[in-house]
Amino acid sequence: MTTDDSAKERILLAAEELFAESGFDATPTSRIAERAGVPKGLVHYYFRRKPDLLAALVVRLPEARIEPSQVVVPGDIAGSLRKLVAELDRRLDASRMLSHLLWREADTHRDVRDALHQRFDSLVRQVRSVIVAAAGGRLERADVDSASGLLARSVSYRHSVARHADDDPPGELERELDFIAAALTRP
Repeated sequence: MTTDDSAKERILLAAEELFAESGFDATPTSRIAERAGVPKGLVHYYFRRKPDLLAALVVRLPEARIEPSQVVVPGDIAGSLRKLVAELDRRLDASRMLSHLLWREADTHRDVRDALHQRFDSLVRQVRSVIVAAAGGRLERADVDSASGLLARSVSYRHSVARHADDDPPGELERELDFIAAALTRP
């Protein structure tokens, strides 16, 4: 890593921490520069506007794409979805602060909201591909689409409020997974 890369990385880490602590609007770039240990001008060299910092943080979210072959248990929709959700949870844990920061800032920053919408659409497609692979393609498309959207919403909601333990009752997602799998496999 060059000195420039190191400075840029420090700026991003400082921005992530400060935005999470105080919010985007309440964090001046001078505080970011101070926390990163760089001159304020260097912050603007890498990120012309403060919203560009927020957009760069969206890109830093862990890759949401999981290959179906990593999680699919042929013939077991519920088991496959459990493995998918467990891997998504593991990835969220690596960036819990960043994820919550971006969910919060989505209300006031269109670029962040658009990026999170794209991630949600990707999650729906991913859930759909796992269901289809686990079921061997024997399900009605409309049912798979509905189930994919429902599970993606449930996972997204859970990830957006995961820092609040009371908002994620134990076993709730398990029951939802079982319900979706049973609904898809009913005669």
